[in-house]
Amino acid sequence: MKIRLPESAYNFTSLTGATIAIISFFMIAFLFIIAQFHTEGGAYLGLVIYIILPVFLIFGLILIPIGMYLKKKKIAADKAEGKFPKIDLNNVRHRNAFFIFAAGTVVLLFISAFGSYEAFHYTESVEFCGTVCHTVMEPEFVAYQNSPHARVKCVECHVGEGADWYMRSKLSGLYQVYAAIMKTYPKPIPTPISNLRPARETCERCHWPEKFYANELRIEKHYLSDEENTPWDIYLKMKIGASHSAKGLEEGIHWHINPNIKVEYAATDDQRENIPWVRYTDLVSGEVIDYIDEYSDFEKSDLDTLIVRKMDCMDCHNRPSHSYQPPAFFVNNALSAGTMPADLPEIKYLAMEICAEEFSTMDTAMIFIENEIQSYYEENYPEEDKEKIDLAVTGLQNEFKKNIFPEMKVRWDVYPNHIGHVEFNGCFRCHNESLVSDAGYSISNDCNMCHTIIAQGNPDNLEVTSITESLEFKHPSDIDEAWKEMVCVDCHTGLNP
Repeated sequence: MKIRLPESAYNFTSLTGATIAIISFFMIAFLFIIAQFHTEGGAYLGLVIYIILPVFLIFGLILIPIGMYLKKKKIAADKAEGKFPKIDLNNVRHRNAFFIFAAGTVVLLFISAFGSYEAFHYTESVEFCGTVCHTVMEPEFVAYQNSPHARVKCVECHVGEGADWYMRSKLSGLYQVYAAIMKTYPKPIPTPISNLRPARETCERCHWPEKFYANELRIEKHYLSDEENTPWDIYLKMKIGASHSAKGLEEGIHWHINPNIKVEYAATDDQRENIPWVRYTDLVSGEVIDYIDEYSDFEKSDLDTLIVRKMDCMDCHNRPSHSYQPPAFFVNNALSAGTMPADLPEIKYLAMEICAEEFSTMDTAMIFIENEIQSYYEENYPEEDKEKIDLAVTGLQNEFKKNIFPEMKVRWDVYPNHIGHVEFNGCFRCHNESLVSDAGYSISNDCNMCHTIIAQGNPDNLEVTSITESLEFKHPSDIDEAWKEMVCVDCHTGLNP
């Protein structure tokens, strides 16, 4: 039986809309089936299936009634009669149109519900966050894959639970999409410090402040920039919590988030590097102590114009998933792991010289690394094993690609990491003895508050003490007592041993 539709359905606009909708529907169905069996290109395939094609499908469906209305208005003898359509189910044309519309609406609602569900989960996926805008987010995605949180979805930290934060993230994402399309985004992408969700609503869903370990042994392996790449080890007992776990957060590094105390501070810069004011509040006794940088021109009245922030996890762990290691660190790690040969003369020195260069593209950097290493050893150490030289090239290239991204101008020194105090001020932002209270007390910078050195030196001649005692720090290079009068960043730039 031939299906007959109302005369108003036969118009160019409605037929065009129907054609667009049908083609979009079958393309969605076809690509969805393909996606179930073909995993490569999933990020862009998902973008097409759940976001782009549904827009065309809905656009086509909207064109159908618009065309019918315009045609009805045009052919109606009585304009008043054409204002609102009349449905007469005894009329075979109306009846066919009604059932087609009703069946189509049910199918569309089902597809829309399924599509919306899939679109929601797709836009919450790691591949969407990290690979759709490939060049823009490549540094963050690569760093994330090599971080301790590589199995935690991006949205778990950047969005968290709740519809309000989901909507905030999607609304802010609209501008990000525009910036990516129009290429108006900054290089490097700034850290979203001001609009990050509080750590207590994200980090502490997994990391309980009350359940930290008391102490931890940490081994730092360094290699000097001399001909032998002389190894230098430091064994640290990290005082994460109190001397015994039963004491909880009464002392140690994580004392800062003890629920019985509150630490607040104000910074004068966006990256929270310069901190002229700190307030300590004992929530049990009510004691309040203000510390002010005696070398700054800060006045308490300045707090009216500054953001006062309560200290939480992110004030130290500010790069938990997107940490770009300095060359001194990632080359040390490669030498320790054997992915770069530690017995190749001067490789540490040469690697630091190479990483100090700035490149326009990753390809340029890879070519430079290969040419520079090979030519250096051909000229200075022609007797060296070529396999070692090739291993050094590959090892440095692989580490470089994990930490430095020339196209986005991303490298270690543009994103300060507040854990520690070697390449960035980190702990010394507050623990610098220039922050002094009215009573004359300062915030101590005694290293033994957070860790003690139980062994240090060349592995063949290691200086060792008891685990209950501490060694005085011995600098690998002979700088006498200068290290006591300076902070690490006065010399260390990420390119030092």
